[in-house]
Amino acid sequence: MGRKYSRVSREAVFFLATNTLIVFGLVAFDNALAVLYTCRRRFPAIPTLPSPVLLVRALLTPSSKYDLYALRGMNDAVTRLSRKSRSFYLASSFFTGRLRIDLMLLYSYCRVADDLIDEATNTAEARDWIDQLREFLDLSYKFPDDRKRMVEFVTSQFPTSAQSALLLLPTKHLSKDALYDLLRGFEIDLQFSDSKSQSRFPVRTEQDLDQYGFFVAGTVAHVVLDLVFYHYDLPSHTPDLKRRVWEAGESMGIALQYTNIARDIAVDAKLGRVYIPAAWLEEESLTPEGVIENPNGAGVMKLRSRLLKRAFKLYEQARPAIEQLPEEVKPGMRVAVECYMEIARTLRGKESKVRDGAATVPVWRRITVAYRALSDDGSMGHERWGDEGGR
Repeated sequence: MGRKYSRVSREAVFFLATNTLIVFGLVAFDNALAVLYTCRRRFPAIPTLPSPVLLVRALLTPSSKYDLYALRGMNDAVTRLSRKSRSFYLASSFFTGRLRIDLMLLYSYCRVADDLIDEATNTAEARDWIDQLREFLDLSYKFPDDRKRMVEFVTSQFPTSAQSALLLLPTKHLSKDALYDLLRGFEIDLQFSDSKSQSRFPVRTEQDLDQYGFFVAGTVAHVVLDLVFYHYDLPSHTPDLKRRVWEAGESMGIALQYTNIARDIAVDAKLGRVYIPAAWLEEESLTPEGVIENPNGAGVMKLRSRLLKRAFKLYEQARPAIEQLPEEVKPGMRVAVECYMEIARTLRGKESKVRDGAATVPVWRRITVAYRALSDDGSMGHERWGDEGGR
């Protein structure tokens, strides 16, 4: 009996020791990867599969060598994402490595730029912020390696809360034209409140709305794909394939913006903004002023359905391009798109609810959508996410 217990005790100690080694080994591995991903000055380039030697080097890097400013900036970016976009925050969990970090930094920049303009006290101040952002881009692309010049400009012209979002933006890997076009979208927004503007309501036609959607969302989709192709530039990604994927991504961005507009009709009306094309309003014997006065009227709800129909059409046309992306990227892209389009599906429901500009999508439903997106094999079509929005 004593020998039996002795043998059991030895086996217990053995399993405790081996499992302890495995757990600490995994912790060390994760810590090494975190150092490699975040300490870019010390490890400017890392392979997809870091060697044991590189992992050990990272693990032995003293904390005094960490880029604490970058780490704080990354933390700020994660906080912004979690507070401002539940759908994209959920989707971010399915990206990995430096791509995930860069996507969060990109979102942080876009959010900060948008907030600076939206929270300006008047139109003149908002235009000043656009000018400052344009000058920031000028310096970023004209002097890409002059860190000192960039830091001096950003710290002197922007509030402390916005500085890390600008200084950590990976502009070297982003399309210059797309970031400038994003500012053009902000300028369109200002026309609604600019008494000197010739067009109080600049969205006259569906083409106008498509162009606006491209400026404020299609451009963001474009630079997201810039980062994807930078981090996972495969031999199969020919210039023609990249061009087609970029175009599809821009269309998907416009689809998501149509969803935003359909959701935020009442919120925008409070700001004096009407993004429903004036030509559509005329067909329903409505005017922009009428929408502002009664954003929940029957005619406006009819046009909301038209906005959503357009969103689903663009979505269906662009969705197959996701399957052309690298395998490492497909899951996150599917989740990002499907979780956001679930807002559109919710709006199309017979008992849809909109509260403070946000369509109510329960947590369990977002998780279900994410699960289905992850298990999708590329055949996800009308039978599941059809144009009628039902399941």
